Amino acid sequence: THRCGELLQKADPCFFQFPLCPVYSQQDQEECAPLAEDQQILSSDGEPQGEEQLSGSAPTQAKKKKISYTKIVKEGRRFNIDLVSKLMYSRGLLVDLLIKSNVSRYAEFKNVSRILTYRQGKVEQVPCSRADVFGSKELTVVEKRMLMKFLTFCLDYEQHPEEYQDFTERSFWEFLQNNMLTENLQHFVLHSIAMVPRETHTEEGLRSTQHFLRSLGRYGNTPFLFPIYGLGEIPQCFCRMCAVFGGIYCLRHSVQCLVLDKESGRCKAVIDTCGQRISCSHFVVEDGYIREEQRKGVEHKHISRAVLITDGLLLQSESEQQISLVTVPPLEPGAPAVRLVELCSSTMTCMPGTYLVHLTCPSSGSAREDLQPVVSRLFTKPASAGEEGTLLPAVLWAVYFNMRDSTAADRSGYDLPGNVHVCSGPDAALGSDHSIRLAQEVFRQLAPHEEFCPPAPNPEDIVYDGDGGQGEGAGFSEAAQAEEGAAEEAEESKEKEASQESSPVEVGEMPDPPPAPLAEE
Repeated sequence: THRCGELLQKADPCFFQFPLCPVYSQQDQEECAPLAEDQQILSSDGEPQGEEQLSGSAPTQAKKKKISYTKIVKEGRRFNIDLVSKLMYSRGLLVDLLIKSNVSRYAEFKNVSRILTYRQGKVEQVPCSRADVFGSKELTVVEKRMLMKFLTFCLDYEQHPEEYQDFTERSFWEFLQNNMLTENLQHFVLHSIAMVPRETHTEEGLRSTQHFLRSLGRYGNTPFLFPIYGLGEIPQCFCRMCAVFGGIYCLRHSVQCLVLDKESGRCKAVIDTCGQRISCSHFVVEDGYIREEQRKGVEHKHISRAVLITDGLLLQSESEQQISLVTVPPLEPGAPAVRLVELCSSTMTCMPGTYLVHLTCPSSGSAREDLQPVVSRLFTKPASAGEEGTLLPAVLWAVYFNMRDSTAADRSGYDLPGNVHVCSGPDAALGSDHSIRLAQEVFRQLAPHEEFCPPAPNPEDIVYDGDGGQGEGAGFSEAAQAEEGAAEEAEESKEKEASQESSPVEVGEMPDPPPAPLAEE
């Protein structure tokens, strides 16, 4: 996650380029369209406009307060921009792991409030739950019945193989047509519920639809959750749990080289950029850090990304605090489908009065070539002084960049020691199931006899043995503190102990955590 303030303050008056991190090659770079001066705004195509006059997107709305580039830079620390845009399925592997491991207590989440789609030149809300279907004004009574019948079938499609066995080698699009669904329903199911391309096989389309439907209603009216402060909070949560159990992090250090054992050929240590040698028995690295000479025909796909700061919602509603998932089908043959995630200020990813919009699609060209047509249809330039605003939200700032997708790479494609484990970078999928499966696979190689992410005990349930000094944060109990007090406070200590008999566990002194073990050379 990049801090937007630091990014904006380094901006040139027009476009600028800078490498995101070492995982990208030279051709993987980002183009930014920042705001140039206090009285200028660069629109989504990079053309400067005069002083903005941000009027409301609806005629009855009062005019909004002007938001200038200086204001965005001043409030830059209130923006949290994720380089990867994903949501969490309520019944996905990530949510299940957060609950199982008790890591969920380190973060807070908000429910995605609505699912939208772009159809026939306008943004519409997708009816996905039972209440949405029967309350929809875009569907006829017949369409509502047809959709409910089809979605009910998808929930347990494995029990009715005769319904789709003739389409196992045919596309999901053909299967929808064979079920006599109308064009409206085909669009909703294919692009906004299953969220798969037309050529996807039928069984994969049914699995995606089932996954969507099973996640409905667990935490809200949509199947998705989003962590407050952005997706970058999730790895921090796991880091906190790891640190509690003795994990050590070397901040602002990067690995310069590996030290290999001459006899076994395995990695036995790493040298960081400060020249410090750190012994290890395993080394886990992201694909982008691997040099080309260590690759053996590894091919990569790419992801096109864009991040916009806008002044309004794509689809107006009574509440301005909306988190929306928007699906845009291919605008022309051969073009990729685009996924948008629109975040409001209550997610703590942007300042009040603005919205953070993430666009993602598989790359067929540069990020600007893939995403600019969608941006130009859904958003507009900020209105200059004296001009009337439009119903479309205005783009105040934009950035386009490409990312490497190495999820298809295989371990055999790298010329590396056996105890060096390569993880792929981000993928274009909406969920995080691939990352969870990869983490489980690597963990089984590191600790085959250990449980993956076992439940962490609650702090009040931990009893620390030994006579070591009390560590930081160990003085949880008033009674324990009183016992260490002077003799004249004994009576007061007894009163406090009596008042706290309802506490199920008494926490004693916490010894200093043992140092992390180092592997022998």
